[in-house]
Amino acid sequence: MNFDSVIILDWSAAAKPTRGKDSIWIGQAGAGAAAPVNPATRAEAMALLRGRIAAARAKGLRVLVGADFPFGYPQGFAAALTGQDRALALWGWLMGQVQDAPDNANNRFDLAARINAQLPGVGPFWGRPSGLDLPDLPEKGSLRADMPFAERRVVEAQEPKAQPVWKLFTTGSVGSQALLGIAHLARLRADLGADCAVWPFEPSGAAGVVLAEVWPSLLAEQVAAAEGLYPCKDAAQVDLLAKALAGMAPGDLAGLMAPDAAAGVLAEEGWILGAGKADALRAGLAGDLPALTPPRLRNDCFAMPQGVDWVPVDEALARLRSVLVPLARTETLPVAQAGGRVLAADAVALRSNPPRANAAVDGYGFARHALTGEGPWTLPLVPGRAAAGQPFDGAVPAGQAIRILTGAILPQGVDTVVLEEDCATDAARVAFDGPVKPGINTRRAGEDVAEGQVALRKGRVLTPPDLALLSALGLAQVQVHAPLRVGVLSTGDEIIATPGDPALPHQIHDANRPMLLELIRRWGFDPVDLGHVADDPRKIAARLDKGARLADVMLTSGGASAGDEDHVSHLLRTRGSLSSWRIAMKPGRPLALALWRGVPVLGLPGNPVAALVCALIFGRPALALMAGADWPQPAAFTVPAAFAKRKKAGRREYLRARINTMGQAEVFASEGSGRISGLSWAEGLVELPDGAAEITPGSAVRFLPFGF
Repeated sequence: MNFDSVIILDWSAAAKPTRGKDSIWIGQAGAGAAAPVNPATRAEAMALLRGRIAAARAKGLRVLVGADFPFGYPQGFAAALTGQDRALALWGWLMGQVQDAPDNANNRFDLAARINAQLPGVGPFWGRPSGLDLPDLPEKGSLRADMPFAERRVVEAQEPKAQPVWKLFTTGSVGSQALLGIAHLARLRADLGADCAVWPFEPSGAAGVVLAEVWPSLLAEQVAAAEGLYPCKDAAQVDLLAKALAGMAPGDLAGLMAPDAAAGVLAEEGWILGAGKADALRAGLAGDLPALTPPRLRNDCFAMPQGVDWVPVDEALARLRSVLVPLARTETLPVAQAGGRVLAADAVALRSNPPRANAAVDGYGFARHALTGEGPWTLPLVPGRAAAGQPFDGAVPAGQAIRILTGAILPQGVDTVVLEEDCATDAARVAFDGPVKPGINTRRAGEDVAEGQVALRKGRVLTPPDLALLSALGLAQVQVHAPLRVGVLSTGDEIIATPGDPALPHQIHDANRPMLLELIRRWGFDPVDLGHVADDPRKIAARLDKGARLADVMLTSGGASAGDEDHVSHLLRTRGSLSSWRIAMKPGRPLALALWRGVPVLGLPGNPVAALVCALIFGRPALALMAGADWPQPAAFTVPAAFAKRKKAGRREYLRARINTMGQAEVFASEGSGRISGLSWAEGLVELPDGAAEITPGSAVRFLPFGF
């Protein structure tokens, strides 16, 4: 089941031409996709709809038309008016009774009153303007009596927020929409002839045009999130619902069009496409949702308390963790495509693993309670066997056994399995020694994860084994954060941006930008190369503006201190919001934290060694949290030192280091922050504490591997 184009019609029963909120809107996705349009009258809307259908059919395209009003009434109503218990008989009857002028003037209240007069009791239709003199049409639903029909259709029990079809006036009066809408669609169906089918009343597999009842509120959360991007809620509804249906895989759409309801109900009452299956409908919208603006940080979030000067590393990390929030937008992905993404919501098991108790080995199964002694035991075998994917259809009587293979569901009467190698058999009997431990060689249902249990918490970066777990638990898709977009900008007149370009003695090639971009890529974020810009405030501001459009967070290197040429710092202070943190650490003392047009900026030192250390210690956990992940603790372990060093109290120090063949941490020969070769030589950092320390060979030190 597939359609080339999907058209969604948000209907209105207005009595005069109207546009905007609560009027008619038409959205289209797939072939012929177009922005939502807002015809002023039903006649204009139907002409537009017919034109779009004709254009699609001329190209041989299949079209699904969804309309947001009921296609049927509670059981018994069609037969009461037409003598036939089929909704399409009622469609034909209404086509001959409804009068709807080109200016939207219509006879819906008069028609409803005439219908009520033909039926026993008072009602079922109700609702009219107070000045309209129609005694057979109650003004309020509470005035009805002895109604011969149900208040709601069967499908509305699954979607209880849907309004009843008898209501003709005030907010949510879908009854008026249905009377007028059915008549218009009945004429369309008649004109299209055999090329048109109405779902679920007719087989629709071969029809070029299929009409179906829809309810945009099935996408209420997505519509609410995107409403500000459209002229009104109705425009958002038709556009997103059309995109959701157009984006569904053929098999998923076929499942949507196969409701679990009795044939009689479907033939007379109809059904809402997607009712009870909103998750599948929402899955079709993945990738088509407009980008959402995530929560932003407060302008003063990075400001240190008054009087704070030097900040210890642990205090700086704790403060950073407390002020940051996830910034990456969310989306729904198939599990198979979610590797490396961050869960945006808890993943809850839809089924147990294993789903049923099963055998852990090949062997013979029986009920342990029948065997209470030492044995040996000889049991007759029941005919047949149990295998994985081929369950035994029957029960195993007490005192008998069955051949069972690894992974097979335990048949009724089996709770224990004896290993094949511990048994003797002649195909009619099996013999084994006792005693036998109850439940041995079996797996309990849900012993790994039970249905309804949280399998993985939000904030987890999904690994390949996670995908196996989620798949085993019946999850087809998960809500994840989109990859965090991290912009990297280098500044400075002394920087040569392009590798290999000639450099004067006072110039240096850009080492930080390629290093930081690769770090970001390896950490699982989307690197955004913002290039290099000279020390020109206007150019720097323009490049920061570009970064704010393209990235969720920006990293800069250089120009973030307080010197005359530190234009990044000056710009962030005067036109953004800047807080310079002086961290009690070596290397990497200055760290600039700011917002530029609402986008966080982390200003790293210009020295490559200091830039890398600050990126590892502060950038990595901060970016992970903004990407929606849990705040990661650094992987670290204690090893003996292969060096000697004495340090004073007052700041934490990080030494470039690697592990030698003796399992000891050796450090780079020079602590000079300009020695980039030491970064390449090293495998990680040795972290020396804030206090005074004297390290001698063999002293225990903390080693933090780079973990690139």
